[in-house]
Amino acid sequence: MLTELLQGTDAGGFLLIQDSTGYCGRHLLKSFIGAALNREEVVHVLHFEVSEEELTDGLKGSHIQRLHFHNAYTDPLGWTDHPAFTVHQFTLEELAHRVKQTSHSKPVTLVIDSLSWVLRHQSPPAVCNTLQQLRKGGAVRAIIGLLHADMHQRGTVGSVCHLATSVITVAPGMKGDEAVAKLTKRSKSGKVMQDEEVFSIKEDLTVMVQSRPSHVGGRQNDAEEQETDPTANLTFNLRLSDTEREAKEKLALPFVFSREKKTALLHSGPGSGRILYEPDANDDYDQEDPDDDLDV
Repeated sequence: MLTELLQGTDAGGFLLIQDSTGYCGRHLLKSFIGAALNREEVVHVLHFEVSEEELTDGLKGSHIQRLHFHNAYTDPLGWTDHPAFTVHQFTLEELAHRVKQTSHSKPVTLVIDSLSWVLRHQSPPAVCNTLQQLRKGGAVRAIIGLLHADMHQRGTVGSVCHLATSVITVAPGMKGDEAVAKLTKRSKSGKVMQDEEVFSIKEDLTVMVQSRPSHVGGRQNDAEEQETDPTANLTFNLRLSDTEREAKEKLALPFVFSREKKTALLHSGPGSGRILYEPDANDDYDQEDPDDDLDV
């Protein structure tokens, strides 16, 4: 699935690369920039965290002319008199104006490095609204953003991920040059596809998908745990043999009445005893006042 995403996102798509302190997703972001340039697309980059030189490192060829940077790295908060781009200019009107300044008939891809900078200085609803308007407004064909998930609250990350059509969560792999990508892609019909792949990035920013992560060791451990008998080392036996189980089933419990016993108790047969009481003359019994003999 990672190779398919690199080949091109659908029109109106929003691809989110989610990383953490364990693994930086900027190299993968640069691979997506290179892939978009190879498709002869125009790429606009809003860079807040690194310089233009660092982002262009590894990107070579004549297609660099279709790469346009909006520098928010030197003065992201507008402290100088003439800032190039600030975090407060992250609005639909400003971004659409900057994209239209470059007269190209080719599709435009907007890259944001990173959304964490914007979310730290603007409210999440405002940022999500701007991203949604960019997707639907037609100013850009696709949006690719980098998000540092461990810098924000879970609700903020969930809101941005819910807005994205594709989410790539990167984490370190077993080897030094490997990484694991957990991918989630939502189609226009609403179908959600998920996958997990191991990949590496070469010096020319080419992504090599190697294989899916192996969980064989974990499955073997689970099987061993299931096969372990917790009653093996007990000093008494908790299991019944077939003979003991058969005897247990035939045993009549004292509080369980059989059908014959119930019949004998409920229906008296011949020869059963009864108690009859006949009052004598000394009994002072008044039917109208049964409690007359009480000293009340």
